[in-house]
Amino acid sequence: MTALDLTGLRTRPSQVWGAVRLVPLVREEPVDDLRLSPRAYGDDAVGLVELGRRRGYVSYVPHGLVATWTRDGSPAAAYGTGLSAEPDAAPAATVPLRVHRRMVHREAKDRLRFLPLHLALEGYLALHFGGPSVAWEEWSQQAVRRGLSPRAEEAYTGAAVTGLAEALRVFEIHPGQCGVLLYAADALAAAFVVPHPDDYRALHATLVQDLYGELVHHYATLMPAVPDFLARVPDTGIRTLADLRAAAAEQEDAWARFHDSTMAAGLLEGAYTWRTVYRLGRFTLARFLPRFRPRHENHIGEAVTDDRGRIVYLKTLRLSESQVRRGHLLDRLAAHDWHLADTAAGMGLDEAQLGLRLENAGFGSLLRQDVLDRYRRQRRDRPRC
Repeated sequence: MTALDLTGLRTRPSQVWGAVRLVPLVREEPVDDLRLSPRAYGDDAVGLVELGRRRGYVSYVPHGLVATWTRDGSPAAAYGTGLSAEPDAAPAATVPLRVHRRMVHREAKDRLRFLPLHLALEGYLALHFGGPSVAWEEWSQQAVRRGLSPRAEEAYTGAAVTGLAEALRVFEIHPGQCGVLLYAADALAAAFVVPHPDDYRALHATLVQDLYGELVHHYATLMPAVPDFLARVPDTGIRTLADLRAAAAEQEDAWARFHDSTMAAGLLEGAYTWRTVYRLGRFTLARFLPRFRPRHENHIGEAVTDDRGRIVYLKTLRLSESQVRRGHLLDRLAAHDWHLADTAAGMGLDEAQLGLRLENAGFGSLLRQDVLDRYRRQRRDRPRC
């Protein structure tokens, strides 16, 4: 599987609040034998995630998801806790740190706890994390010994995205709604899909706690309000209520076709590299990475698919252009065994240009200082046309 296939989900007319557009996804047949429920971490929103021996990272982790499934296809009950804090709880004097022993933890034979979106983030942060596969002379001792450690990326919480909290509060939840596509100034920010409408109702408010890229934050803050979807039914040819109903349905179908083929094309038509994380009976939990094409939409994410490959759970995050460039550079280096001259030639650059691109992308510490200085001199001494 290389693409995202939302078979079984129907796009409904969008709802707009300022620059925020929410596009509901309605599932034709709810999935009853896999259920998702939230597990709140309250004030312990800053979490240390231990990924193994001497590996881990610190991030904002407001809640986890608990997946419950059955092996015989019978309906499963949601298992979890509420998201509301104690109303009379005193504010914390310090920021507590919760330690998550694993990104994915099996709590029972039919119950799994995982950290939503952090599976996808781990995949991006761990991209070629070991550093140079060959100790070419241009790489620093830090790069050879420690790779890309420490690695840091920035994101915004939904609370910092202008208009999102209000939009989630006032927008209607459709009957049968199992997901949503979130846009900021009509730039696709995130996709969120769950198995069952009851799961979506329980998790709808958690979208304001999720992480979003800088492009989404800037667009929601700086861009003007976007136009709402308005159905236009011509009065000619409408004689009965059945005619009116058919014309309205045709308008909804036209909107869905336009949305799926144009607005969501960057997400749905992209090719992804998938990695299986866990098996849940007939379901598979996996994460995926894009091909890191600069100046294109690039989304990372995680998904649960059933035994027919249909998406049951989905959560994505759109990368900023700088994050895409970093991923692209790391992929190109790894494809050429971290040989700078070969990588530069493959990208149509000279070695100095590639070295300075690495510095601009935040990877300057991977190169020896004298090598960086030489690249700067070559750029400065290059004749200008």
